[in-house]
Amino acid sequence: MSGPAAGTAVAATTTDVVCLGESMVTFLPSQPGRLADVPSFGRGIGGAESNVACALAAAGHRAAWVGRVGADGFGDHLVETIASYGVDTSAVRRDPVRPTGIYFRTATDRGTDTHEVAYYRAGSAASAMSPANVPYEELFAGRVLHLSGITAALSGDCLALLRELTAARPGRPLVSFDVNHRPHLWRGGDADASVLLELARRSDLVFVGEDEAEEAWGIVGAEAIRAAVPEPAVLVVKRGSAGATVFASGLRPGPRSSIAGGADDAGARSSSAGGAENAGAEAESPDTVTHVPALHVDVVAAVGAGDAFAAGFLSATLRGLPVRDRARHGHLMAAAVLTVPGDLTEPPARDHADRLVALDDDAWGRLRLGPGWTAADRASEEVRTP
Repeated sequence: MSGPAAGTAVAATTTDVVCLGESMVTFLPSQPGRLADVPSFGRGIGGAESNVACALAAAGHRAAWVGRVGADGFGDHLVETIASYGVDTSAVRRDPVRPTGIYFRTATDRGTDTHEVAYYRAGSAASAMSPANVPYEELFAGRVLHLSGITAALSGDCLALLRELTAARPGRPLVSFDVNHRPHLWRGGDADASVLLELARRSDLVFVGEDEAEEAWGIVGAEAIRAAVPEPAVLVVKRGSAGATVFASGLRPGPRSSIAGGADDAGARSSSAGGAENAGAEAESPDTVTHVPALHVDVVAAVGAGDAFAAGFLSATLRGLPVRDRARHGHLMAAAVLTVPGDLTEPPARDHADRLVALDDDAWGRLRLGPGWTAADRASEEVRTP
């Protein structure tokens, strides 16, 4: 089978979000220092898309992860660990020849010159994903299909797969795309810039960092990014400590509005790459632009925060919350990960997160979150001026 059958439709499903991508076993250092000097490592898992699936499942959503791992112990560990978060891993495929990818990293922040990552993923099982060997029925079975630019960089077959999945066709679920520009994964030249821009423009909901847009596309500023990526119904520009700016198109509500836009920003664009459901949408109105400040966070490790933000935003989107609240939930989910050493953690309870999201702008601006904050209950919740 090469690509989904013509007219493939979404069947009745109990899945909210399906995430496709590579997950790897990650080895975390027992102490700070160069990889050459670290005496031992603990084992964890890492993968942008599986991180999103795990966070969504931990937050009470029905999430599935689709990937390809080796028929080896590391593949067993990945599938078992991801499933332990409540993620459906039944569509994961095992490769009898290629290995599961692994990587090692230092304890320092990715943004510093001393941070090191050693990847052993070339020729991995995940790099063999293609339009001919993925389970399209499972991929199209959710309300949302979440992808990232990392997968496009793994191989020519993986890029062909993402082009298939982002192609306009009847019954395509809402496509969420995190640009996730990783220059070291690309095979030279500037193909990464054009490919990531192409995939973003074919998607319905896009996450992109202001810094990576400048690095990949040479585009500076949220408004300029929106001008370069006008098609998605929702574009989220992550601006680091400055917060996030969300551009939402202004169509009247359509069949998909409860996911793509909600009542406040009113649905998906007819020009988006989405399925036939959007074809009869009303004439386009200007974007609603919403800026949501970031939180003050006592950071333990800046790893996995982008994936957590996407999970929080998607969670609130699935619940049909207003745009501001979606971004605030993204910030809170990111803060949960930023205050622990690894890529994954237990998110705040929904009622706890909802109380924080409902704070007025002044109280939100005074909120400071540190290690252990997700366990706070209403009686012990603390709002501190930084």
